[in-house]
Amino acid sequence: MSSAQDEFFEAIVRDFAIVYDKEEPVAAIATQTFDVVGTQLIGGNSALPQNLPEQWKRKSLSLLKRRIMICGNVHTWGPHGVAIAAGQDHQRVWQGIAECLYRIRRANRLHGQVDYVIVKDLLESDPLDASALEPFRYRSMETEPNMVLSLHPQWQSMDDYLGSLTKRYRAAARKVKKPFDCDTLSVSPIENLRDESDRILELYKAVAAKADVCLFELNITTLPRIAESLDDDFETIGIRENGLLIGYVTVIRDGETAIGFYLGMDYEANARLPVYHALLLAVIEQAIRWRCKRISFGRTALEAKSRLGCKPETVHVWVRHRVPLLNFVVHQLLKNVNHDEPPERNPFKDANNETLP
Repeated sequence: MSSAQDEFFEAIVRDFAIVYDKEEPVAAIATQTFDVVGTQLIGGNSALPQNLPEQWKRKSLSLLKRRIMICGNVHTWGPHGVAIAAGQDHQRVWQGIAECLYRIRRANRLHGQVDYVIVKDLLESDPLDASALEPFRYRSMETEPNMVLSLHPQWQSMDDYLGSLTKRYRAAARKVKKPFDCDTLSVSPIENLRDESDRILELYKAVAAKADVCLFELNITTLPRIAESLDDDFETIGIRENGLLIGYVTVIRDGETAIGFYLGMDYEANARLPVYHALLLAVIEQAIRWRCKRISFGRTALEAKSRLGCKPETVHVWVRHRVPLLNFVVHQLLKNVNHDEPPERNPFKDANNETLP
């Protein structure tokens, strides 16, 4: 990591606020403000001209710098920036949230002028309707969907889930699991994350390095601290080859929803073994064990997740530039933003997941 990136990683400013209606608290807000340079926005699949010398590309990108305030969590996806109290008029409360975000932005001017305010990631199924932000010059952008697997209440085990699949998809899933049925490979929970924190971070960075956009990396203590805080609502499942950790996935239980969270992987091992797909199946098995009703797999790898039975859930972010004229430009640009759509697949024996083994 370059010294410039070190500086940006350390410069994140966190703010928390409560919105009141007279003396009653009606909403809580969490924001993160930080600088971003072009090198953090262009991943390995960059569309920049390939014939340019690497040092020229890096130098040009390093000159592109913007300050962003996110209402949410830059380290992960999901609606983590706003909580509205039950029974409130959301349209009215969002007006207060917009005012609150404005005040936070103004209060932090000593740290630098904020160019963009982003409210992320609002799910279509979530009651947090943010359309009231439009009069405040926020513009909505649809991102890649959240892939959600609904779990049938009669699925008591992984065999039940596999039995609900059609012959083709069941055979594919069993083909993924088959290599791990041997003495040299194992799939099991990691009991103490601190003991293996170096390897866990190494595998996480291998995945993060392939991302098109990587704003911040995790700290070596992040996952151990999450595990200690969430206790029984957090699980880390690891895959080992001859005792060496070659992949892992973390799962969070949030009420009746299991969330496939951070993932790390050895790509050389994945070239020989279906490590990634085995981790996805491990999330399903853990969610069934927890008796959850659904799994939120997040974005990316839409094809692989659709083969498991996941369906897309629309996700939006709301963006505002501090300069009114540039808000018009942002609005026009957002009209042209493309994102991948998952293929239409139904791997189950019937459309309602009702045919069980």
